[in-house]
Amino acid sequence: QVQLVESGGGLVQPGGSLRLSCAASGITLEYVAVGWFRQASEKEREGVSCISMAEEHTTYYSGSAEGRFTISRDNSKNTVYLQMNSLKPEDTATYYCATDYRGRAGQFCVEYRRADYWGQGIQVTVSS
Repeated sequence: QVQLVESGGGLVQPGGSLRLSCAASGITLEYVAVGWFRQASEKEREGVSCISMAEEHTTYYSGSAEGRFTISRDNSKNTVYLQMNSLKPEDTATYYCATDYRGRAGQFCVEYRRADYWGQGIQVTVSS
């Protein structure tokens, strides 16, 4: 049984930082693409950042994430991280991690319906 568990969300002031973690069981993240997606109230789910299967060494960032967020993986912990810096109120959303067995970061991030598995989501609120 595959499980993806997000952690690290919460309330942060504008300009602050958070690091989200996506810990997996039942699947080896090294061999799949992993993405972070978010969904704000009354908005469609969107790709934030994705990382390819490890052997391809590629990452993808949305325009809003570029330069502020960094995605990385720790294969020894079977975990993918999203470091989020310079957070803005418009980053407020529920963040989900997901996997795509096809392994391509860019394609996955622009089409969330490619996902095979999803985490339960975690809230990130950026507010003063």
